[in-house]
This record gives sequence, C-alpha cells and structure tokens, in this order.
Amino acid sequence: MNLYRTLRIRNRETRLARDDSKPYVALQLCKKYRVTFYFSQSLHTTLHTFKHARDPSQQAQPPNMRITLSITNPEIEDQDLLTLEIFPDMPVSTLREAIQAETQIQPTSQHLYHNGRLIQDDSQTMEQMQITDGDMLALHVRDMRGSTGVPDQGRRGQQQRRRPGGQDPELIRLQILGDPNLRAEATRQQPQLAAALEDPQRFAQLFNDSYDREQREREERQREIARLNDDPFDIEAQAKIEEMIRQERVMENLQNAMEHNPEVFGRVHMLYVDVEVNGHRVKALVDSGAQATIMSPACAEACGIMRLVDKRFAGVARGVGTANIIGRVHSAQIKVGTMFLPCSFTVMEGKQVELLLGLDMLKRYQASIDLAKDKLIIQGEEVPFLGEAEIPKESEEALEEEPRLPGPAGTTIGQRSGVVSGPGAASTGAAQQAPAQQGGSVPTTAPPQASGAGFSEEQISQLMALGFPREAAINALQATGGNVELAAGLLFGA
Repeated sequence: MNLYRTLRIRNRETRLARDDSKPYVALQLCKKYRVTFYFSQSLHTTLHTFKHARDPSQQAQPPNMRITLSITNPEIEDQDLLTLEIFPDMPVSTLREAIQAETQIQPTSQHLYHNGRLIQDDSQTMEQMQITDGDMLALHVRDMRGSTGVPDQGRRGQQQRRRPGGQDPELIRLQILGDPNLRAEATRQQPQLAAALEDPQRFAQLFNDSYDREQREREERQREIARLNDDPFDIEAQAKIEEMIRQERVMENLQNAMEHNPEVFGRVHMLYVDVEVNGHRVKALVDSGAQATIMSPACAEACGIMRLVDKRFAGVARGVGTANIIGRVHSAQIKVGTMFLPCSFTVMEGKQVELLLGLDMLKRYQASIDLAKDKLIIQGEEVPFLGEAEIPKESEEALEEEPRLPGPAGTTIGQRSGVVSGPGAASTGAAQQAPAQQGGSVPTTAPPQASGAGFSEEQISQLMALGFPREAAINALQATGGNVELAAGLLFGA
C-alpha cells in the first residue's frame, strides 16, 4: 500500500510517494526540518508506519550507524558535507534515495565512492561493502543539467551566492580539527596553515592568501594555453603541446606501474655477507656485476695488508665514473662462513663500500647467489646475507642524498634508485628542485609547476574540496590523464 503525504517544509509543499517498506527518505526529511503533515489517511496509520521504520526493537534491526558524505558538484564550487543514518542491511538503492531526499540529486547522477572505489552494485548492503559507523563516502555529481528538477535559474542563483574562492575556510578548518588524519596530513603538507588551526582569523587569512596565489597561477596558465592556441602552425607552440602530451603519457605510465607493480618502487637492499680478511671482520658487498674484488684503502689499512699492495698495478678504473687504482694485493686470506680461502684484492679509491666481492672470486670458487634462500652458496656452504639493519649505513646515506622527482599524491621518487617516499620527504625534494614562485604570500611547500598539466582550475578545486592539497591534486590529475573521478579514487586510496 502506497502512502502519499504532503509535507510543508520551509513554507514549500512537497508531495512524496513512499511505500511502507521504504520510509527512510521521509524520515530523513522529518528529522532535518520541522514538518507539518497533511494526512490522506488516518493519523494512527501514519505514525504507526514511521514508528516501525525507526524502532529497532520492533524490527530487531542492528543499531543505526552514521556516515558522512562529501558531495562534489561540478556545477557548484563549494563542497557539501551530509551526515546520514544507515543500518547494516540497507541496500545502496535505499541510500541513493535518502541522498535524493536530502539533496534533490537524482540516483542516476550519484557516483558514490568508498575507500576510493566506485560503488556500482545497488543491491549490495552496507554490511557487504564493509561500510561501518563513522565512515566517509565521496559523492560526485554527474550530468546534473536537466536531470534534477532544479531550474537552471535557481542553480545559477545558488552559484552566485557561493563565495568566490569556492571553499569556506571555517568549514575546512573544522574538518581538519575533527579528523586526526587530515590534521597530520596538513602538518606535513602545509605546516604554517596547520599551525593556525586554533586561530580562525589567521587561518582564514592564510587560506585566502593561498587562494589568491592559486588564482594568479590559474590566470597565468590560461594565458599560456591561449598563446599556444593562437597560432596552430607555430612550431614552438606545437613542440610545447607535444611535450604536454608526452608528460601526460609518462605520468600515466608511472601511475600504471605504481598501481599494478608497486614493488618496483621499493628500496632493494644490496647483498652483504660477513667475512674476515686477515683476521679483521668486514661486511662485504656481493656484486656479480663487478669484474674484480675491490677493497678501499681504509679497509686495507685496517686489515693490515696495505703493505702488500703492488703499486705497479696502479691505474684508473672507468665505468659509470672514474676511480684511482692504488695497486693490487695478489693474495690474502679471507674467511667466508667457516672456510678460509686465498683471494686477491684491487685497492681502489672512491668506493663507498669497504670490500666488494667481484666476479673473479665468485667464479673461481663457483659461488651461487640463491635469492630464494637469501644466501650465498660457496663450495656447498651456505652463508646468509645480512639483514637490512646490519647493512652498512654508508650505502643508505648515499640513497638519502640522491635527487628526487615529484610523484603522484605528494610522493617523491629517487632519480637513480626509483625509490618512492611518502609526502613527508616531498618538501625537501621540492624545495631543492622547484623554482621560486613569484607573488607567493604563503611560505608553504611550493607545488610542482602546472606547465604540462593542462587541467582547469575547476578540476583542481574539486579535488582540493575533498581535503587534499593542491600539489597532490595536480599530481593525481596528471597520473589519471585529467579524469577527476579516477584522481579522487587515487587520492583516497593513497
């Protein structure tokens, strides 16, 4: 049996058609507004229907949960937050209807995301999708024009009432204060803005100054795009456009690698074993790509074999760089595992390792590098490689000092090693390589240059409205080829 009710909400009458099994939408309206009912049936029947919809004891439903929706509408610059009550066995279709009752957004225009994943199956329940109390869902509105019943004139008037910046500083400040994760992220990405969280006026001033700076960047970017499009036969302009396209493909390839092969961005630690040379313990690097076994002069002094160096074998080693060869120790005793083996050493300057076991020794004793067992097998004896904590710090420090490149979601990537570091290391790398921004009034981390990105301010603002910094928004758009939805999913999953 369908119940038809006329609700007077904010001096407007709205006629709802709901059936007894789905009274949730009307209940949300009743809860949000003071409602005057005009009944088409008896008062007893109406109140009884609503009572059963809200009383867990009569339906033996689990306790209701609260979720927060972050609504992003491309036609409206501001971000809206909506809190709804749900229950574990509520299907997605009912959730969409509840959202429609609150926001007048049609279910067909609702793109819901949970943990960065698009919700597509409306028959699944909250419990099946592992949506729990306190979770936040992202709602992206698509194809609103002509599908919501909201007149264009009213929608334009609503846009005109929005603040020019598209975001309310006080709302953003309260969001950060209420979410420890957001606050920690703000402290890493925007330390000065995070320090002003307790001062609303100071926070608003910094926030608006940052917006003004972004406006200037956007205008400069628009002028650059207009200049490139003025003359399609300009060779220089076409070269820049080609570079933009190439950079987009590079970022797309990078994102695909990070998504499907994330292990290639992990730090690979070198293979070290414990050995003794002339009774002195040394951590030796096993390098089958090196032609000879190499020892540093300091290690040769510590092992007491510097006096045996034959300087007639001095020279210059050439490879990636050059290094001076002091000479050669023709034979010295080395202990590997429990075996004592004679070995020759080339004493060379400019190496960051004390001792490097090269291919000459590995082939001579028919050694095998068994990565499955994580051991060096030499003449049948298994010698375990050293763990990460036992590796000499000199090699780790060399990786820390390498140049870094900006990556998606505020990460940085080592230029030589390909190691991905979190946003905490991004500020150092960006400060070293990014040029100074002109007219910047907020001393925050400089975002990567927008050149080559080709994204509108509206796209960037949509991602920033979700609580992400501008740098992360631009990187995500570059990684997804300008797709705002995929970029949001990437940022939420980061």
